[in-house]
Amino acid sequence: MALTVKLWGVRGSLPTPLKPTVIEERIVNTLKNFDKSNQDVNSFIKGLEHKNFGGYGGNTACVEVKSPNHRIIIDAGSGIRQLGAELLAGPCGKGQGTVDLLFTHFHWDHLVGLPFFIPIFIPGNIINVYSVQTNAEEVFRHVFQKPFFPVPYDRLGATIKYHKLDPREPHMFGELQVTPYQLDHPDPCWGYKIQNAGKTFSYCVDTECIRASRVDLGADLPLYQDVDLMVFDAQYTFSEAMEKIDWGHASAPVGLDVAMREGIKKVIFIHHDPAASDNKIADAEKQTRDYYEACIKEGKRNKLPINPVEWEFGYEGMEIKL
Repeated sequence: MALTVKLWGVRGSLPTPLKPTVIEERIVNTLKNFDKSNQDVNSFIKGLEHKNFGGYGGNTACVEVKSPNHRIIIDAGSGIRQLGAELLAGPCGKGQGTVDLLFTHFHWDHLVGLPFFIPIFIPGNIINVYSVQTNAEEVFRHVFQKPFFPVPYDRLGATIKYHKLDPREPHMFGELQVTPYQLDHPDPCWGYKIQNAGKTFSYCVDTECIRASRVDLGADLPLYQDVDLMVFDAQYTFSEAMEKIDWGHASAPVGLDVAMREGIKKVIFIHHDPAASDNKIADAEKQTRDYYEACIKEGKRNKLPINPVEWEFGYEGMEIKL
């Protein structure tokens, strides 16, 4: 595979674990439905919706992108803790690892997992930190200091190196070409277009996408063009997004509009609101399905050039191969 994308955190703003009462209720309902199903366990489990079983996940933003010979990590939300534990099975566990960590921006939900990313504490490891912003080292030193965290920055075991990325200029990470483009967020936030062996992935999270037309997007339009997979911000339903102007987040229909126009092949919607239950996220997915089907129907009726798009709402642990 040219690219493999894994979602380690899909929640926005704040980590959101399931309440024990919700888990208990879900287990009870699952057992009752299984008893009525006349199916074997594996077939029954595979047929369950996310809202009725594992849910969409509660960890905040962290995405792993791999090619056959290289790996990069985007953002250090709470999802990076589990990714770090997995990396310990390789060179990072021996103090021989190199990690390329890219940041879209430095809001807390994209940083909260950093103090629990174990490879950063192991001597010999090299953590390369990349951002368009120039204050990455200042941010790291702020995170690793009392009273925020008991281990000070100067006692971190790994060597941390900081690298400035130029806006809209490609940078090579092994065989991966990565280009940052600006998103629409209250603080400067940068999405990433990642290419390898003819496949393209665009990471467009923490964006309100108020610049939706080709003219308004201007120099950032290439982030959405010739894309096989886009991960897009859908923190709100469409009606919620209309009420929360300038909050910096979008809804799935906005992403679909861009995808249908630009011919993006597949879209995964994440950055689910911390106040949204799994049922509410599933309802938003249904609303989006209704919107998409209406767009396709209207496009056919009026002979409009609307490109069909494969899409779904993302969940923690989801892996997509290109």
